[in-house]
Amino acid sequence: MGFKCGIVGLPNVGKSTLFNALTQTAAAQAANYPFCTIEPNVGEVAVPEPRLGKLAAIAGSKELIPARMNFVDIAGLVEGASKGEGLGNQFLATIREVDAVLYVLRCFDDDDITHVNGKIDPLGDMETVETELMLADLESLEKRVATAEKKARSGDKEAKAAIALMDLALNELREGRPARAATVPEDDCKAWKGLQLLTSKPIMFVCNVDEESAGTGNAYSRTVEEFAKKEGAPVVIISAQIEAELALLDAEERDEYLAELNLEEPGLDRLIHAGYALLGLQTYFTVGPKEAHAWTIKKGTSAPKAAGVIHGDFEKGFIRAETIAYEDFIACNGEQGAKEAGKMRAEGKEYIVQDGDVLHFRFNV
Repeated sequence: MGFKCGIVGLPNVGKSTLFNALTQTAAAQAANYPFCTIEPNVGEVAVPEPRLGKLAAIAGSKELIPARMNFVDIAGLVEGASKGEGLGNQFLATIREVDAVLYVLRCFDDDDITHVNGKIDPLGDMETVETELMLADLESLEKRVATAEKKARSGDKEAKAAIALMDLALNELREGRPARAATVPEDDCKAWKGLQLLTSKPIMFVCNVDEESAGTGNAYSRTVEEFAKKEGAPVVIISAQIEAELALLDAEERDEYLAELNLEEPGLDRLIHAGYALLGLQTYFTVGPKEAHAWTIKKGTSAPKAAGVIHGDFEKGFIRAETIAYEDFIACNGEQGAKEAGKMRAEGKEYIVQDGDVLHFRFNV
């Protein structure tokens, strides 16, 4: 189950530097000129999970396999991208494929790094990018509505339902608001997602600050935080330069560097966890002597669906899930202790998996 967060923003705001640090690779060329990212780069990163190591230590697991998330580094968008300016159209198509959008905003001064608009204005930058996404959505919907209306006139019920949702989005876009501002009936959420609107996706703001502001933020990032409160969107303050340096260090050196900077954890850890929360994700574990494995699922996932993340046969032939809460697994020193203490439960098809559950699936195919 792959979940993708798209990293978007104007050129030269630190997107590729951030992506490189996230993936601890040089896969994305970070350079001081626009459009250095010629192809969208996709990097799979481990979700920091301290619980996994504790479970593995108790179970004597030989291997630890963390949950994963995908980040997509998308080339800098500029004004006119919706009409093909810069490398607009091909990258707008890439954004349609992600599950959430991370707006990277430049919140630092540096005369050596050119800003495409000639001034530092993070909210102005965000507005430029979002306007292009809204214009692209508007153009796409107006074309699709015309096609759907022809089908609806012939009595196509699905086309009629689709038109209602498209009109809902168009009403917002024509008023200068993103599609996510629309109130969508719960029963229509799946169809709404199927419209693949750029501005209907959940968003997060990533404030790329100077090294001195990594722990506290600055005046630029505070303006973003005030705006984000109105949007109900999370904000992560991060110094992409610091994260790039941390990515090159081993664990001991990293801890020493963080201590020097008075930072409790890498900003990337906060970013990954914020992305995880933004997408409504949670983790369950499978634990044994061979491996301790963290698995990613959506909150509200049933036991059979959770089993299907491991293998389709697990879902098809699901019998039950032998379940131990993480806290009980730790407190009882493992599976056997949890059994003896009556902390292992046999859960059926209706069970909704909880974050931190340690599961063993019984199935028959």
